[in-house]
Amino acid sequence: MKVNISFSTCCVKAEIFDTPTGRAIYEALPIKRNVSTWGEEIYFDLPVHCELEDGAQAEVSVGDLAYWPNMPAFCIFFGPTPVSRGDQPVAASEVNVFGKLLETDLESLRGIREGENILVERLD
Repeated sequence: MKVNISFSTCCVKAEIFDTPTGRAIYEALPIKRNVSTWGEEIYFDLPVHCELEDGAQAEVSVGDLAYWPNMPAFCIFFGPTPVSRGDQPVAASEVNVFGKLLETDLESLRGIREGENILVERLD
């Protein structure tokens, strides 16, 4: 399942995995929100509620899309967060990784500011 993630200054394509969380988020698309940032993580609230899946973890990889159940939130990781030790992204607590950026334009993502609009929509 492919999606387009659009900001005012850039857009990136991503793949959503065929998991319970991935399917629930894909079914909720399109989603338009204002984003928050936390280190090199962009996140926004979701109208989707999922349980933590087997394999949920706090340590993720650059380019991972993850669901954080505490908000709940859609998270885009592209570098270290305030709880990282080194360059590896780390979530505030366990997340379900449900997708991956197909292209990682780190400089463009670093330019996204708190409150900027995001639109996530299906490509398939």
